[in-house]
Amino acid sequence: MSLWKNQSFVVSHADDGKFEGAGLRPFFEYRPLGIDAATQGKFGAHVIRAVPGEESPGEWHSHDLDFQMVYVTKGWVVFEYEQTGDHMLRAGSCVLQPPGIKHREVRHSDDMELVEITSPAEFHTRPEDFS
Repeated sequence: MSLWKNQSFVVSHADDGKFEGAGLRPFFEYRPLGIDAATQGKFGAHVIRAVPGEESPGEWHSHDLDFQMVYVTKGWVVFEYEQTGDHMLRAGSCVLQPPGIKHREVRHSDDMELVEITSPAEFHTRPEDFS
């Protein structure tokens, strides 16, 4: 049993991490940071990067979760959100996506990279009919 309130200590280094194509979106690759296992699934964190040359189909969707934050570390990405429109996020930009907000990824640079933190780590994504 952990001494730290049901969490374990974890360190993730970029040079040790592997990006995987098996993720929510095929035009992105994902590098898990080990937060899901360290928090028993209460939180998730991963680095997401664009697959060069791949484009988003721009499909509207929402997520069943309690918390979702995105911080762009490299390049740029355009998200569209219900009631607020398009937002271009670039290196250093951060967005808190409220639970259930309808949104879509519109376009991104080939060098786009971001960090996403969620709670819980595993959550359901629902396609949305929104225009």
